Amino acid sequence: MCAPARSAHCYFSPSSFRPVETGADFAQGRHRISVNLRIDFHSEMFLCWGMATPAESLGSENWPILRTFLPNGWKEMARSTGALRRARDIPDAESLLRLLLMHVVNGYSLAETAARASQLGMELSAVALFKRLRASEEWLRWLAEQQRGRQPLAVESQGRPVRLVDATTVSEPGSTGTDWRVHYVVNLANLQCDFFELTDVKGGETLRRIPVRPGDIMLGDRIYATPVGVAHVKAGQADILVRLNRHSLPVFDAEGNVLNVLRLFRKMKLGQIRQWGTQIRHPSGGWVTGRLIALKRSAEATRLARRRLEINASKKQKKVSPESWEAAQYFFVWTTLTNSFPAPVVLELYRLRWQIELAFKRMKSIMGLGHLPKKDPASARAWLHGKIFASLLAERMVEAADKFSPWGYRLDSET
Repeated sequence: MCAPARSAHCYFSPSSFRPVETGADFAQGRHRISVNLRIDFHSEMFLCWGMATPAESLGSENWPILRTFLPNGWKEMARSTGALRRARDIPDAESLLRLLLMHVVNGYSLAETAARASQLGMELSAVALFKRLRASEEWLRWLAEQQRGRQPLAVESQGRPVRLVDATTVSEPGSTGTDWRVHYVVNLANLQCDFFELTDVKGGETLRRIPVRPGDIMLGDRIYATPVGVAHVKAGQADILVRLNRHSLPVFDAEGNVLNVLRLFRKMKLGQIRQWGTQIRHPSGGWVTGRLIALKRSAEATRLARRRLEINASKKQKKVSPESWEAAQYFFVWTTLTNSFPAPVVLELYRLRWQIELAFKRMKSIMGLGHLPKKDPASARAWLHGKIFASLLAERMVEAADKFSPWGYRLDSET
C-alpha cells in the first residue's frame, strides 16, 4: 500500500463521526496534509495526517481531508446499492463507512466495533453490524473500483502503457487451500491499480478476464503464457510479454515445426542474450508471430534457481525433471513486441514485473489482506472489497502527498 520508503501517519478514528469544516482553510479549498504518511493500525485512531499529535488527531479536520479522495456520488451509492436502505442505528453513509473501515482495516472484531459505535451514540449489535457489512459488498466494490489509477501513463516503453498482471490468494481461517483469488493489474507508469477482480478458488488466472486496450503492453508470469491469452491480447490490438512456459506455450519455427528451445540455448555463453523469430499457433487457426529472447544466467543465479526447483518439488513430493534442471541455466521470455524493442530492453522491461509482487506484499503485510476472518461468502467478499478499497485509497494518498507543499497546503496555482 504505502511505499516502503515512506513513513506516514494514517489512522481511522472512532470519534467525531460527524465531520465539520475547520476554519478558512477549508472555506478556501485548502486542506492540510502531511508529506509524511505512516500506517498505524494499532492506534485508537484510524486516519489522521502525519505530523499531527494524538490530541490533534482526534479533531475534525482529518475526515474532510480523506473525503476529498472519495469519488463523486459515494453517499448516494450507499443507498442505491442497498448498504444504507434505512438510517436506523447508523445515521448516514459517512458513519457507516467509518464503522466499516474500523472493522475491516483496523482489524477490530464485530463486537469491538459495535462497542466503539455505542460510545458514540450509535446503538447496534455485532449481528446488526455483520448484516450491514454483508449489505455493503456492492458499495465497497464500487468504492474500490473508483480508486483505480485514472490514466495509463508511459514509461520507457516508446510511449505505450505497460500493465503488470498477476493474482494473489486469500484463505479463510482453518482453510488448507485457496478460498479467494484477487486478480490485479498495475500500471507500471504510476504503480497504480487499473483493474481488479475478486473470484473464488475456481477463478483461474487468465488474461481473458483482463480488459485490453489498443497499444497496451501486457506483462505476466509463466501462468499467463498460453495461446488463448496471446490471442486475447492480440485481439485487443496490444502486445504481450510473458515468461515462457515450455509446456503451455509451445513455439514453432517459420515452417511450423515445434522448437526444442533448450537445444537452441545450449550454444549460448554466460551473460549472452540471444533472440529467435518464432510463432505460436492461434487457437482459432493461423499463427501469431513473436520473438523468443533468452539470457544465460550466472553460476550463482543458476544455483539459486535450481534450489527453488528442489524446494518446490519437495513440497509436491516430486523430483526435478532433467529438462527443468537444464532450463534453470537460462532466463527466457516470449513477446509479440517488434524489433523496435531490442532484446536487452525487453528483458529490462520484464524485470520490472516484480513491482506487482511488491504491491501484493504491501497489501498483505500492511493491510492484512493475507488472512480472511470470514466464513460467510457475502461478508467475505465485502471484507475483501473493503481491504482493496483501503489499499487503493492509501495509494492515492501517497501519490497526492508528493504534490503537496511542505507548508501543508494544496495549491491549485502558484502566485
